[in-house]
Amino acid sequence: MKQRRIRAVFMRGGTSKGLMLHRADLPADRKAWDAIFLAALGSPDPYGRQLDGMGGGLSSLSKVCVIGPASRPDADVDYTFAQVLIKEAHVDYTPLCGNMSSAVGPFAVDEALVQAAGDSTRVRIHNTNTGKIIHSTFPLDGGLAAVDGDLEIPGVAGKGAPVRLDFLDPGGANTGSLLPTGAAVQRLEVPGVGVLDASLVDASNACVFVRARDVGLAGTESPADIESNAEVMHRLAEIRIAASLAMGIARDRGEAQKKTAIPFIGCVAPPTAAVTLSGATIGATDADFVARVVSNGQLHRALPLGVSMCLAVAARIEGTVVHEAAGGATAGAPSLRVSMPSGVLTIASEVVRENGAWKAVRGGFYRTQRRLFEGEMLVRAAAFA
Repeated sequence: MKQRRIRAVFMRGGTSKGLMLHRADLPADRKAWDAIFLAALGSPDPYGRQLDGMGGGLSSLSKVCVIGPASRPDADVDYTFAQVLIKEAHVDYTPLCGNMSSAVGPFAVDEALVQAAGDSTRVRIHNTNTGKIIHSTFPLDGGLAAVDGDLEIPGVAGKGAPVRLDFLDPGGANTGSLLPTGAAVQRLEVPGVGVLDASLVDASNACVFVRARDVGLAGTESPADIESNAEVMHRLAEIRIAASLAMGIARDRGEAQKKTAIPFIGCVAPPTAAVTLSGATIGATDADFVARVVSNGQLHRALPLGVSMCLAVAARIEGTVVHEAAGGATAGAPSLRVSMPSGVLTIASEVVRENGAWKAVRGGFYRTQRRLFEGEMLVRAAAFA
């Protein structure tokens, strides 16, 4: 059977990699996208490797970004993110990928979707998944997005040009409310697990945060160690389902199981010495708190930036388990340092209290990006049937 060609760019954005596609090159009917994305990435693959596609067998390497003209006046481009599951024939459009967001502005400039000149530029991005605006600011080199620079980020070897991402008004991205249940912390009843404290927060992405010790972890374990602990993974999966119901993301258990991306679940702990995946040591004073995050049944080697944003916002809301883990680090500090498996991530967040309610004003961080491949990808013609 013949294959179809689609114009494509393969890019690294932060600690993720994915396909960058033009909206104009895809079918007008959004329902037709799933089969194309699954075929392009090589899913579903029961072996978990996506060898017959562009995916890399990890959730951070199984992503698609669709870029097109802006649909609102305060943006320059629209950006739709698709998380392609690996072993299942499912594409999830509910989350936002913060890491891949760092590739969107440079892609838009390099593809002439946005005109830019001078030493640097800012691209206003409308993320259609969440309806939120992201400002992407980065240097230019000869009218194109710069690649070389001095910024080094945890989880990526080498250095690159900095991309500043500012997420405006990130609260309620998935549920419409920063605190979907109205509480900073609540006793969450989890069938088969028990009752435990949980903070249900929705900033950039909906998340549920629990104390690492409450699920049998120290918080500094490696992703492989946690994934190999079937009992802990089961607890985390059940907590995620209970949180999905409590946040109104799903109406019943079956729907919560199908919505695999959100809410993300994170375990937090006070700052503690840990060893990174590269073998480096993070001292107890090198970070403000420790976090481990699960999505789609996998532990993240480097934290998803949307979740990192939510962590930084939650840390500034009095009463959350993240605020508790961070201790007094949030008082007056413009940014917070999160210890994760790949190192320490620094995130800026601004949260205020208005009329008795918490409001996330913005969050920001720096990433690097690089265009890895450009040309045409081949997709089995059956995906277009």
